[in-house]
Amino acid sequence: MLTDRQKIILQILVDDYIRSAEPVGSRTISKRSDIKISPATIRNEMSDLEELGYLEQPHTSAGRIPSQKGYRFYVDNLLQPTEDNKIDVESLRSNFIHRIDQMEQVVQQTATILSSLTNYTAIVMGPQANAAKLRHIQLLPLHDRSAVAIIVTDSGHVENRTVTIPEGIPVESIERYMEFLNRKLVGQPLHSLKKQLHSVIATELAHYSEQFESVMQLCNQMLAGDEEEAKVYLGGTTMILNQPEFRNVDKLKPLLDMFGQQDELARIMRNAQAPGVLVKIGQENNHEIIQDCSLITAAYSIDGKPVGTIGVLGPTRMDYARVITVLHQMTGSLSAILSNLHK
Repeated sequence: MLTDRQKIILQILVDDYIRSAEPVGSRTISKRSDIKISPATIRNEMSDLEELGYLEQPHTSAGRIPSQKGYRFYVDNLLQPTEDNKIDVESLRSNFIHRIDQMEQVVQQTATILSSLTNYTAIVMGPQANAAKLRHIQLLPLHDRSAVAIIVTDSGHVENRTVTIPEGIPVESIERYMEFLNRKLVGQPLHSLKKQLHSVIATELAHYSEQFESVMQLCNQMLAGDEEEAKVYLGGTTMILNQPEFRNVDKLKPLLDMFGQQDELARIMRNAQAPGVLVKIGQENNHEIIQDCSLITAAYSIDGKPVGTIGVLGPTRMDYARVITVLHQMTGSLSAILSNLHK
């Protein structure tokens, strides 16, 4: 257990290091007007905090910086939430709510807004298709026997794909087939649609339609890809270049490479899913590439049902109070906008 004096010194040191990115010495702390502790006492306490593993000294005769253990204690026990971002979030929310009417656009814009508010890289996992259920399926004929299949889920996700109408299906029969599929498939999880199609529905469809094989071929086209991972959207990927911790090219390159890999980003965000706000610091992250970073994530929902995750990635010297406050506000705004679009 840390003493009250040690907690005060640790909090001041972490706050100062977050702002300056420079090791903090005892004289810097002692010069604060709100601190009535002698420089000698501060030096002794900092030495004890280093022995306890909360601080590190990068160079001899240099000041101290927080260790991963120090950051963890700071986030769990000393963090003071800030409300200074509320106006920014609300103004940006009102700026795009009237312009965007598609869920994917909202999610993508969220990544951009989140990055601009925090000055770190934002990672947003879109509504997860595998957890969603079918709300509606529609087929709009175009020309030359091509058509657009529209899949709408209960989370509001809309997927459009172009399909070819097999020769054995009269165009005038399409509406009747779509009514049949909607009766049978609405409310089913997306990941089980093909299983339903090839078991229960196929048997009934064989009696229902003389064009059984052609209709099954069309259905397979329409449902192709519904078991894919949710998309991951990025905002401010170059923000990492502004952090002194990543001026080393050897440390930076793996991060930039990772930003281009959807599978890796999806895996990272899946491992960071939890109720409320989750803070993973340094080696608490399972992915080796981001073990010099902190990742703060929060879930957003549609009609009270969690459907995706938004996150902020930056150095362990992150402004935790600001990022956590922004995430709280952004998840609330995003959930409200998506729920409205869903309706």
